[in-house]
Amino acid sequence: MNVIGINGSPRQQWNTGTLVAKALEGAAAQGATTELVHLYEQDFKGCKSCFACKARGGKSYGKCVLNDDLAPVLEKIAAADALVIGSPIYFGSVTGETRSFLERLLFPYLTYTVPYGTLFDRKMKVGFIYTMNVPEEISVQYGYENLFAANERYAKLLLGDAESMYAFDTCQVDDYSKVVIESFDPVHKGKRRTEQLPLECQKAFDLGRRLAGAEA
Repeated sequence: MNVIGINGSPRQQWNTGTLVAKALEGAAAQGATTELVHLYEQDFKGCKSCFACKARGGKSYGKCVLNDDLAPVLEKIAAADALVIGSPIYFGSVTGETRSFLERLLFPYLTYTVPYGTLFDRKMKVGFIYTMNVPEEISVQYGYENLFAANERYAKLLLGDAESMYAFDTCQVDDYSKVVIESFDPVHKGKRRTEQLPLECQKAFDLGRRLAGAEA
């Protein structure tokens, strides 16, 4: 069992990076080999709509033709058994790097058939991890669940089983006095980080165990 973790946050060891790493720890506890990729360390762009992956009889049919830092990552994912994708929510969506990654990962496998299909020749388990500074009720008010459902839908269509976990009301910085952020109570945020992050780490660990084949 081989599990790849994707950290779509610019910070490697804050909320998202920590939870993706914990998911990989959970997978490793089941005997899986794991690898963590930080997208912000990679030099790549999103889909260029060249349609080389759709060219009839083309040598890159079903595969992204772009040759950059993401290319070997996509090759590793193509051979993996499970995938963890983590991203903070910025302006109501995943980070730009995460979105670009998802375009490059998913579009080559999509077939414009009736109904839509996939060129991925087996099933892979996918876990999404989302972190956000708003409470759960605000995420519902803003319609974030539509984003989460869409990502799961595409993953299930093109790769295999998918599930998601969420970390709400996260702490953004170590010291709120050093930044101009008056919308949030720093005492509350610090308390949430102390009390909730360990629980979220356990949820991420359990997610990784399930992706690696553990019973629910």
